[in-house]
Amino acid sequence: MNDMSPVRDYRRLIEPTRVHSALYYDPQVFQEELSRIWYRGWVYVGHVSEVPNRNDYVTKSIGPTPVLMVHDRRGDISLLLNKCPHRGNQLCAYSQGNRTSFTCPYHSWTFANSGELIGYAYADGYQGADKSQFALGRVPRIGIYRGFVFGSFAEDGPSLDDYLGGAKASIDQLLDNSPEGELELTAGFLQHRTKANWKFMLENETDGYHPAFVHGSIFQVAESGIGNLYSPASTALTRDFGNGHTEFDLRPEWRRSAKPLQWFGTDAERLPGYAAAMTAAYGAERARQIMIDGSPHTMIFPNLFIAEIQLFVLQPVAVDETIQHVTALQFKGAPELNRRLRQQTMGSVGPAGFLLADDTEMYERNHRGALIRDPEWVTLIRGLHREGRDADGFRIGHATDEVPQRGIWRHYLDLMTS
Repeated sequence: MNDMSPVRDYRRLIEPTRVHSALYYDPQVFQEELSRIWYRGWVYVGHVSEVPNRNDYVTKSIGPTPVLMVHDRRGDISLLLNKCPHRGNQLCAYSQGNRTSFTCPYHSWTFANSGELIGYAYADGYQGADKSQFALGRVPRIGIYRGFVFGSFAEDGPSLDDYLGGAKASIDQLLDNSPEGELELTAGFLQHRTKANWKFMLENETDGYHPAFVHGSIFQVAESGIGNLYSPASTALTRDFGNGHTEFDLRPEWRRSAKPLQWFGTDAERLPGYAAAMTAAYGAERARQIMIDGSPHTMIFPNLFIAEIQLFVLQPVAVDETIQHVTALQFKGAPELNRRLRQQTMGSVGPAGFLLADDTEMYERNHRGALIRDPEWVTLIRGLHREGRDADGFRIGHATDEVPQRGIWRHYLDLMTS
């Protein structure tokens, strides 16, 4: 995970309104991204609700590197590398469980769930050996913001608070939708493998220009007005929070109609238990505003996408291959709403869902197109003439403008040249 000497002059490949296609398909660029982005900065790993009890663990990743997120025997959240330090075998093959120790299946070395080596098989062969020298590798820095667990392989650097910056407001907005102010990610994850570079997904998640075309069939079947949110007449905004974090902000549209739970395609009368719990938790006026504003649509660089009713995690495994892990959001204290969230998630991104299938087709077509050398550049000029600033100083644009994409590439260039 040491830095590599640059193989590309990134300032010649990234301009304010266009980027070179080689950034999507060059294997050496991908290796440098691992070094300079995934193994240097903060990366979302998981949520504390996935390991609620002491000795719980789940398998996660930072980029292609397998990680064990453990609620260890001491009560701490640890991020351990899923690799036996003896001969490098994968230590744990199960996706989740509860155990106080891990035993390597190759030579039966055993480790406490806090990482220390606690036993050799046939220990007489290790007389004089110092067990403390053979602990599991670990992610040196862990940061947790309101239950969201981030890790960084860098020994130092910006704090998680500074890194998240304005994007913290999106996490706060999300958790406001729970009467208890917390998430419980208990619905399980679907995994979608896509033959495309991870940055096509990163750019697309807050792209308001494509839905009217890529997802037009869904809008027609649903017979809803959702397509209008992505039209030239929309009052929704795109936003660049800085540090690569971006947002598609639908609140102006929801506030224009001022109907609680319209963001979820329903109303308070159909979810009376949830509405009552929100009113009891926040008071009538605040609860009404939260239910009007709804859940955010935010991409936290480089891999966490909060998509109103779902949470996506991007895992790059090769220059041309990415796994999307997706789960239904579940709000603590909201069983009535949660059931509907699970159903809608299966309908949109499940095996028979249309939404992710539409996007995946575009990602793979984009990647195949990147390999075509003429034109070599992709263009990001939409809305440049009307880009502005909001009250907090963040760049904003129209719902269909490429403000987020330009912001992502500005941050990417900083990381790849710093």
